[in-house]
Amino acid sequence: MPGLMSDLVQLQKVLLAGDTQGNQNRKRTGVPVAAAALGWWMRPGASTECRRGVARHTRGFLQKAEPLFQMKHSYSRNTAGWHRYLFAGFLFPLLLLCGSTPLAHGQEPDDVVRTETSLVQLNVGVVDPRGRAVTSLSQNNFTVYEDGVKQSILHFEPTYAPFSLVLLLDTSGSTVNFRQQFKQAAWRFLDALAPEDRVAVIQFNARVKSLTGFSTDRKKIAYAIQIADGAGETHFYDALKYALNALDKEGDKRRKAIVVMTDGLDTQLRNSDRASLAKVQTDEQAIAAIDAKASSALNAVLTAADRQGVSIYPLALPSGDPRRLPLPDPVITGIYSAARTRLQSLADRTGGRLNEIQRLDQMARLYAEVAAELRALYTVAYQARGDRPRDGKWHAIKIEVNQPELIVRTKPGYYSR
Repeated sequence: MPGLMSDLVQLQKVLLAGDTQGNQNRKRTGVPVAAAALGWWMRPGASTECRRGVARHTRGFLQKAEPLFQMKHSYSRNTAGWHRYLFAGFLFPLLLLCGSTPLAHGQEPDDVVRTETSLVQLNVGVVDPRGRAVTSLSQNNFTVYEDGVKQSILHFEPTYAPFSLVLLLDTSGSTVNFRQQFKQAAWRFLDALAPEDRVAVIQFNARVKSLTGFSTDRKKIAYAIQIADGAGETHFYDALKYALNALDKEGDKRRKAIVVMTDGLDTQLRNSDRASLAKVQTDEQAIAAIDAKASSALNAVLTAADRQGVSIYPLALPSGDPRRLPLPDPVITGIYSAARTRLQSLADRTGGRLNEIQRLDQMARLYAEVAAELRALYTVAYQARGDRPRDGKWHAIKIEVNQPELIVRTKPGYYSR
């Protein structure tokens, strides 16, 4: 700690001086000063127990701080006011971070036993024996178990609480021929949402592009759907990661979901799957040769969705159905089967639902059904035990209501990654 405190004192001098070069006649904004100071902090001789954590926690601060420093101020005002604010806002969290027990040499962050706890957030659907949604329950009606151990519910949202939703649109070459139909279906989805639901629209092909950020302005969202366009490759899992990053900025207390219409045939995974099928002779061999659920891209998305409590609702296009291939062969059957298995896993593991589109005229109805299901979900959150390692083990979740005739559905569990 003496070396750490010495570093903090020296960095405070850097920030309050307003210039790492000592030129007091030049006006500086707070963000360049912070960036320069960060470079000083991360120098080879800095306290080694902090450098890894500082790099991880700084980018978000600089992005949030930048608008505050766009206005021009005199050097004296920068020094007296803004840099003191910067020191408090930037360094105090780092002091807390760096003052914790340092990692053992050679130990990777994912191997560390966590001393904090993690909030597990579940979107929960309840129906009666006839399949009709039950929307009048309260927190006292629910009991949650993790690995068979009863958990204390810390946060509960009724079915009418608003969602933050990403409408993810596949604008790759495989959707060109029915682009207007899926836009009309997406507009119907908007009509079925609650007025307070915040929606973002993201399109993907070879590039992932935000068409509008989260908003309750339905005209703005409808226009974003209208301008969706493109062709080419399908970078589906990159788009899911992009959507999850956007949802992360909506905050921990928001209910979150992703609704995506796609065939699921990610170009990059398709190429790697093809390499695994070089020697197969039959459809059965091809399906067995690919461990679809072991995909690192899939599991990265599932881990991020688990952390935020995001439910994913794929609407699977018939063009990706392995049972409807016009000219099937073992390689193509294996690739399409793996893609559909991953779509099913995205839905099952996150508490969403895979909706298979059999005919294009079903798209609007299925979009509306997803919207209706979202409006019938409760959200239940509990605190997971924090003294276990991130060892990749599965933790099973079971949720019950005190009316035995009702049927409850949520995600089945999560891996501690």
